[in-house]
Amino acid sequence: MKLRKSIALVTGASSGIGKATAERLATAGYTVYGTSRRGAQTGQRSFGMLPLDVTSDESVEVAVNELMRLEGRIDLLVNNAGFGVAPAGAEESSIEQARSIFETNFFGIVRMTRAVVPYMRKQGGGRIINIGSVLGFLPMPYGALYAATKHAIEGYSESLDHELRTRGIRVSVIEPAYTNTPFEANFLEPDAKLDEYREVRAAVNKRVKEVMATAEQPGVVADVVLKAASAARPKLRYTAGGLASRLRLLRRFAPAGLVDAGIRRDLRLDAVPVAKTS
Repeated sequence: MKLRKSIALVTGASSGIGKATAERLATAGYTVYGTSRRGAQTGQRSFGMLPLDVTSDESVEVAVNELMRLEGRIDLLVNNAGFGVAPAGAEESSIEQARSIFETNFFGIVRMTRAVVPYMRKQGGGRIINIGSVLGFLPMPYGALYAATKHAIEGYSESLDHELRTRGIRVSVIEPAYTNTPFEANFLEPDAKLDEYREVRAAVNKRVKEVMATAEQPGVVADVVLKAASAARPKLRYTAGGLASRLRLLRRFAPAGLVDAGIRRDLRLDAVPVAKTS
């Protein structure tokens, strides 16, 4: 008897965590379709590519319809597409920029979920895996908007898992810490910069670059995605990497004051003089 391969769709698969995840799933035997706003690109891949902009209802509908035309089912959705704003004060991003990051990082997941769940319900099962972050349970000073989107993903995913599990569909969140990817190169600059934040903005940027240079590779996250996708009884949350696991334990068991002090010490916030308003 010929065994049916599971069909997986991975958003934001042109590079970084998305690409590593698509490759890992393909190696494990999935038939994988990655997506990017530019669609198929040059170079050899172990998976197909579909054009998809997660901020567009029409684009999401077209891509999912094409996948169903090609394969007739979808067993796994990995919501990975997203971007960040370069470290800056929360008030240094306009309302329009705040809407933009939520449009991709959070509402993109909502669009993709709404598009695939009807097919998963009809076929009697499926998995949805959302790429979150340790910033879904920790704050990120000078990264408040990005952290807010990741907190939103946590709440949405946990609620959704309760709604769908009786229909054979499970939802999990992967929580990596810093990951060495081109993600940082695609940071948006804050669009409402203030002189009052100039020194601390530069200091936090420098610290983030230092940590990113020695961060774990995206394959670490991809391995955890495969673990969640193939688990007989998937957990709601999976940390990815040693640092993420330590941070989860600290958040759960350490006193709040200790966690607070550790965050400020790691980003060296109290070592930077505060610029005074003239």
